Amino acid sequence: MRTIQAAVVVGSMLATSASARAAAVKSRTVDYTIGDQAFEGILVYPQPNKGKIPGVLMVHNWLGISDETKKQAERVAKLGLAVFAVDVYGKGVRAKSPQEAKALAGKYKGDRKLFRERVMRGLEVLREQKEVDPGKTIAIGYCFGGTGVIELARAGADVQAVVSFHGGLDSPNPADGKNIKARVVALQGADDPFVKPEDIAAFQNEMRTNKVDWEMAVYGGAVHSFTDTSAGSDPKTGQAYDAKADQRSFEVLTELLTDLHFAKR
Repeated sequence: MRTIQAAVVVGSMLATSASARAAAVKSRTVDYTIGDQAFEGILVYPQPNKGKIPGVLMVHNWLGISDETKKQAERVAKLGLAVFAVDVYGKGVRAKSPQEAKALAGKYKGDRKLFRERVMRGLEVLREQKEVDPGKTIAIGYCFGGTGVIELARAGADVQAVVSFHGGLDSPNPADGKNIKARVVALQGADDPFVKPEDIAAFQNEMRTNKVDWEMAVYGGAVHSFTDTSAGSDPKTGQAYDAKADQRSFEVLTELLTDLHFAKR
């Protein structure tokens, strides 16, 4: 475990090499079902692509799959990975306002079993794609999705790592930490008003108690949604884009992918 206060700087050489590797990407929608309910995710993958490549399960924010989800999926796919944006809410179910988003996200935050089932199904679908090496997978998520990937780990998912970007860190069932097999990375804004100090403490205690391989980076001055350009620029609202925290948190992800041999320097 390592806890990193303020900002994590991986180094300009890594960022430069990642930029140099950036490739064109393609995307397609992927229809699937859970029981009798239809879902529609998006797969984004680099072109040209030869053979099977590592896969990334991406869990959307509280709005559902949106332009922001697609943008982040393309950003990661350009590193040479296949990214599947899972549809937690269901085909055609997308929030049109913060009020709708709160209601939709609240349903799953209040029912972690259901939340895990939806994300687990997404992992299955990712592994079914012809471009993906099913033995090399990680999961990443943003806000609501950050909570989702931690729940995926708590469900015992066989992935190499999960990365939560400004996600909720509450620990409703701390004993579930014993199921975690993956490395857990939490990337948080130091001034995020939606993540309570007691939730951070509970999360850290859960990780320590269960001897999880975990780390946390905390970005000074950043609030909620610091990776989302559509969140505005006023930290006083509690959520705002922060270019520095966005860049540095993405460098942490890139470093992790390098460590796992999913990407090259």
